[in-house]
Amino acid sequence: MTPLRVRQVPAAHAYVEHLLPVDDPGREVVHLPDPPVPGAPAGQWWPHPALEVEWVHRHASEQDVLHLHFGTEGRSTAQLARWLRAVRGAGLPLVYTVHDIDHPHLVDQSRHREHLALLVEGADGLLTLTEGAAGVVERDFGRRPLVVPHPHVAPLDRIGRAVPARPRPLRVGVHLKSLRTNLAPMPLLPALVEAVAVLRDAGTAVELEVRAHPEVLDPAAARHDRQVAAWWRRHAAAPPPGVSMVLAPRLDDEGLWDYLAGLDVSVLPYAWGTHSGWVEACRDLGTWALAPDVGHLAEQGAGTVLIWDDRGMSLDVALPPRQLTGELVGLLAQAADRPPQACTRDWREDQRRQIAAMHAGVYAAVVEGDRVDAAAELV
Repeated sequence: MTPLRVRQVPAAHAYVEHLLPVDDPGREVVHLPDPPVPGAPAGQWWPHPALEVEWVHRHASEQDVLHLHFGTEGRSTAQLARWLRAVRGAGLPLVYTVHDIDHPHLVDQSRHREHLALLVEGADGLLTLTEGAAGVVERDFGRRPLVVPHPHVAPLDRIGRAVPARPRPLRVGVHLKSLRTNLAPMPLLPALVEAVAVLRDAGTAVELEVRAHPEVLDPAAARHDRQVAAWWRRHAAAPPPGVSMVLAPRLDDEGLWDYLAGLDVSVLPYAWGTHSGWVEACRDLGTWALAPDVGHLAEQGAGTVLIWDDRGMSLDVALPPRQLTGELVGLLAQAADRPPQACTRDWREDQRRQIAAMHAGVYAAVVEGDRVDAAAELV
């Protein structure tokens, strides 16, 4: 059996790498490496050459299927339409996974929605990660994707490790990183600090670490926020009881797994979103994810995600501060009372085999000329 050659766009991504089976990868499907990006460092996949019309014309025969995940935000709607026509004209089957209905790196979603309309209609195979997202895609764009769950994010040998039993403080962390576009630290941070104080006053041992990359304090940084920087400096100079502030460079992968595994609760300060690899990493490592009610995070990470009212993340329609604090107190108390749903290595390995088989079935079907979505019956 000759494996199908699949051009993943991009290939160098943890999600994509885990679409292949744990055992015997390459038997049914081979992922082709990302083409080198002219002038970019080795390993950088963006802007992806396969999204260029001329690249499609020159290289169409080098793969059997093209599977698009990320990277179209740098293209205009007209450019994307021309690219889709080139892919179709080359006879190259296209699979598209809707990861983001609301793009995490964009404030204005209008172009992204135009892209979604083109891709949902034009893809031979249409996938997404949750039933909730599939319903929104069907409602807004008229076609329901086939749902294939998100695979593990952390390495398999990190999943299912024993977690030390309490008693010890509830360890809560919020990582601002470099303030990605969809992160909204205010008014969450003041409410979270107040929630920690309330719990400590009530006798619950809890510690909060707020972490960020150094550029958060750099006025020249693209995502600099004066209000966040002022809040940081004030609390770094005199941290409240039980609160620590860590300004440090980006963690490498192993450092990130250690960081998340060292927490009981990871707070996600999202203002909008659809799905989250961070949620999956928390699930892998036995850590609660505490997140606002945006997108489909609770469905994605069932049993590992605690949700608060997302109005607490909006300065325009924010919850009263005491109400947001109250919600956080209640959710942190739940986290202190029990661990998240257990995730084992065996379960993740079995899930990954199923995910790989579903993708292999989709690729085989589109190569045969079938149109695959929720209405399709894959053999």
